[in-house]
Amino acid sequence: MKYYLAIDLGASSGRHVIGYQENGEIVLNEVYRFKTLMDDSPDGLVWDIPRIFNEIKTGIKKAFEEYPVIESIAIDTWGVDYVLMNGDKEIPPFYAYRNERCIKSAKKVHEIVKFDDIYKKTGIQFAAFNTIYQLFDDKEKGRLDKATDYLMLPSYFTYKLTGVKTHEYTEESTGELLDAKTGEYDYELLDKLGLPRKLFGNIFGPGYVVGDLLPEIQKEVKGNTKVILCASHDTGSAFESVNIDDDSIILSSGTWSLLGIKIKSPIISEKSLEANYTNEGGVGYIRFLKNIMGMYLANRVREEVGLPYKTIDSLILNSKYSETFDVNDSSLNAPKKMKEAILSLLKDNPPKTDIDLFASIYQSQAICYKKAIEELEKITNRKYKKIYIVGGGAKNAYLNQLVKNYTGLKVIALPIEATALGNIKIQMKASKEL
Repeated sequence: MKYYLAIDLGASSGRHVIGYQENGEIVLNEVYRFKTLMDDSPDGLVWDIPRIFNEIKTGIKKAFEEYPVIESIAIDTWGVDYVLMNGDKEIPPFYAYRNERCIKSAKKVHEIVKFDDIYKKTGIQFAAFNTIYQLFDDKEKGRLDKATDYLMLPSYFTYKLTGVKTHEYTEESTGELLDAKTGEYDYELLDKLGLPRKLFGNIFGPGYVVGDLLPEIQKEVKGNTKVILCASHDTGSAFESVNIDDDSIILSSGTWSLLGIKIKSPIISEKSLEANYTNEGGVGYIRFLKNIMGMYLANRVREEVGLPYKTIDSLILNSKYSETFDVNDSSLNAPKKMKEAILSLLKDNPPKTDIDLFASIYQSQAICYKKAIEELEKITNRKYKKIYIVGGGAKNAYLNQLVKNYTGLKVIALPIEATALGNIKIQMKASKEL
């Protein structure tokens, strides 16, 4: 029996999951979990990259204690964020995507190249935190002067384990840097923005074998295995967790809600531009989807008010509150107090209780899903019958019912570790076990 380790890093927590086949089914066993979370600093919101890497090593060691022989390891994370390198030295700080630094740089970029023109080449929706705007901000601040490389987070952690620098297709595709049709860097765009070509190396696809663990890592984690590339953007791996029909939509529900379909080639049109749909790289396909604020809202409010989910779930059906708001409003990106930020959007008829507030959050999400599906049907000229909801958010029965009520679609909720499962499946295919 072969065992595989998926290291799945989300924007709030990371997990180490062992996967293996038993009686024709893939079995998952979580062996370690830890918090990721952004830190507030004088530079704004940042990641504590050294701490996260130490947690990664701790989890690998824990996995080897339970499974002495591991076939391979692969790492996935959220998109757009990266580490600048000067040779083998990191260049701090390690900015988080919710850092407000890119609001001004996005405007400057669009003064040089109009967003419509960028979209026509990259097919990536506008978001001020996209890698292209982060790198431009780094250029403006002189941070690129000493940089020899930039490594997206999965590639950076893979490098720290193996000593090999790579760029993986699905993760790179999130940054608004690639030509959507070729899957390669759009050097014409990079040149116009003054982003040095030396930063952008060869792009590899999921399944590529990077190499063994470094000797010092082997000694620390008490084992050795090969490290490969999965679909290192977590949504890319999540989309690998389920096989869907042409009449079905996938909703990967976590900190973000990613709603979309698998298509053979990018859709770049006036309709997709207007609806802010994005074409991200998949494993042999394009993930045509929309980014929608996900469980981040409810999670933040829950932490602030101190209500356990069991209490919320038991009381929310009694709420009659029906006011809603735009879950993608920019004020909700990284407020100091999420409850206050949402209440300001509901000021004309505020909720009377915290339970009412949660009812509003979930209803607002479901309405946003409905709108996104209507846009998707217009863009693709197709009707959809089913929606597969995967990931942690699929456990929310109240929200699942709202999705069914608002969209009229058959809801198939799979509260699985979708990203870890997709990560494992790619490793198994690379090992020719699938």
